Amino acid sequence: MSDQNREHKNKKDAQLEKDRVEDKGKKLTTNQGLKMAEDEFSLKAGERGPTLMEDFHFREKMTHFDHERIPERIVHARGFAAHGEFELYKSMEKYTKADFLTDTSKKTPTFVRFSTVAGNRGSAETVRDARGFATKFYTEEGNYDLVGNNIPVFFIQDAIKFPDLVHALKPEPHNEMPQAASAHDTFWDFIANNQESAHMVMWAMSDRAIPRSFRMMEGFGVHTFRLVNAQDESFFVKFHWKPVLGTHSVVWDEAQKINGKDPDFHRGDLWNSIEEGDYPEYELGIQVIPEEDEFKFDFDVLDPTKLWPEEDVPVEIIGKMTLNRNVDNVFAETEQVAFHPGHVVPGIDFTNDPLLQGRLFSYTDTQLIRLGGPNFHELPINRPVCPFHNNQRDGYGRHTINKGPVSYHKNSLWDNTPETASKEEGGYEHYHEKVEGRKVRARSESFKDHFSQATLFWNSMSEPEKQHIINAFSFELGKVESESVRKQVVDMFANVSMDLAKGFADNIGLEAPSNGGSDVTKSSPALSQENTVKSPKTRKVAVIVGEGFKGNALNDIFNTFKSEGVAAEIVSNKQGKLKGEDGTEVAIDHTFQTADPVLFDAVYIAGGDLNNKSFKQSAVYYASEAFKHFKPIGGSFEGTQLLKENDFTDHKGVVVGDDASTFASDFVEAIAAHRHWSRELV
Repeated sequence: MSDQNREHKNKKDAQLEKDRVEDKGKKLTTNQGLKMAEDEFSLKAGERGPTLMEDFHFREKMTHFDHERIPERIVHARGFAAHGEFELYKSMEKYTKADFLTDTSKKTPTFVRFSTVAGNRGSAETVRDARGFATKFYTEEGNYDLVGNNIPVFFIQDAIKFPDLVHALKPEPHNEMPQAASAHDTFWDFIANNQESAHMVMWAMSDRAIPRSFRMMEGFGVHTFRLVNAQDESFFVKFHWKPVLGTHSVVWDEAQKINGKDPDFHRGDLWNSIEEGDYPEYELGIQVIPEEDEFKFDFDVLDPTKLWPEEDVPVEIIGKMTLNRNVDNVFAETEQVAFHPGHVVPGIDFTNDPLLQGRLFSYTDTQLIRLGGPNFHELPINRPVCPFHNNQRDGYGRHTINKGPVSYHKNSLWDNTPETASKEEGGYEHYHEKVEGRKVRARSESFKDHFSQATLFWNSMSEPEKQHIINAFSFELGKVESESVRKQVVDMFANVSMDLAKGFADNIGLEAPSNGGSDVTKSSPALSQENTVKSPKTRKVAVIVGEGFKGNALNDIFNTFKSEGVAAEIVSNKQGKLKGEDGTEVAIDHTFQTADPVLFDAVYIAGGDLNNKSFKQSAVYYASEAFKHFKPIGGSFEGTQLLKENDFTDHKGVVVGDDASTFASDFVEAIAAHRHWSRELV
């Protein structure tokens, strides 16, 4: 840094310190100047009761936050979507009276929007971030929205803190940097001073936050909801989407390079898979806890920073969703779709999860400004498949032309139409939960354990996954300028694991505390991606081919790839067609300039003229990048020679051979494994 720049920075820091000192001691108020005694908790009927509508502070804070951006979403702005259908495997009538969860003969249309959380609409897609997984079911009883993420927990326990979280996560307001990233001071300052976030941060620093594809990503409803059956019996429930292809991720170096090579990587992957008929499939699972068992666990079932370990509360698979149609217009569908966790049908109800309670207000409030008024339900993508009738009128964007003089209830001029429906006629009634307690801004004592499940997550990871988490903390905190914030984070996560804290503390030039750690020894194998489905289907292989390749052998290998569902794409030094030594011609899909190894799941060097220096250098580059990212690498004929010359053979996941049948079978097996982590030791 030059003396001039250093002087400028010192002046800027001095001014910031002056501003900070001037702000010190100011009391938090509402926009009306009312001093507030509490800003951590929304107003509830009892510590574990529902949020009250009279909470003017919550509504003012959330309303202001909901209306901060025009017109894109404040969070989840960068999204992509597809249409599909849901089929029920077995009736859930013992738990719920929801028609689409009890009638196995029906196919329910769906619309799913996947998204990143932090970045704007123009940001890249393979950033480290949670991913939205929002599903709209167009049922015959009305629209039901399951609005979740690819992580089963969240940063905060009470919705009143959501504006604070997002303000800290978003680009810092003084310079609007960094975009779509959590590696900066304000985010980690928030984490260190709001330690309920510990569990979510563990997920965000894991491989779950850099998914390989929307098609290979779990979805979670996050909150505890309520199912109610025809006998008015109530059950607590959590919803899961399980991808049929398994749950897989990229590695961090790869993710950063993909952002530069193809910032549309995830949406392109989803679009192309549907266009090619490789329809993404997700099975719907539920975890159910009878209401009488609410207090039988070592965590509060209503705490949104806690999951229900699958080994304690098994996931019952009840149906499957298939995404089989791309959108016709991204703006009209993907951007105008309006999700809301309050869009429910009979048989699905809410609990007193304080984060969920706040979302029930916030989502509609947000749509009012983003979609220009109260009639967003009339946009084609939001319109229910069943008829809707009520006395709401006028407003921006009204499509319905209502007839007659009456727009109120009750009436005689229009024979009291529309009239309410009884429960027997399908009318929605809220579960008659008994609620009592003093009006308080408080949190239940049962919400105060912030670290045990963060440790559970750490204990559940494989050794490579643990190292990736340490690396992620090291990268993120390495971008934090404040040593105080870095030290606070180290001290915080020493409560999760001393191995974790020591692992990244040393990398950022700090020492972990001498004592700490956790006595939690429990683990949950379901949380590790090492235990997911391993399949070669839809995996993309870059097949490196040069002039003079062995045509018959390549055709045999391609036939095996096709039979196993592997997508092979030919990459060479120029566009057009290539001719093999036996006269076989193949069409080139990509050139070395238009594609990159980070955009493929595996690399196969099929052969060609190694005297062509440019071709040889590019082939070695593809192999090197694939090796560094632990991907399967294959070689035949000249490809075998090239891999041996560069010391790639004799490593896990590197397959060579000239017998087409044997090679193809072995290479497909290596592709199914996805990554070969033993190379991390090389």
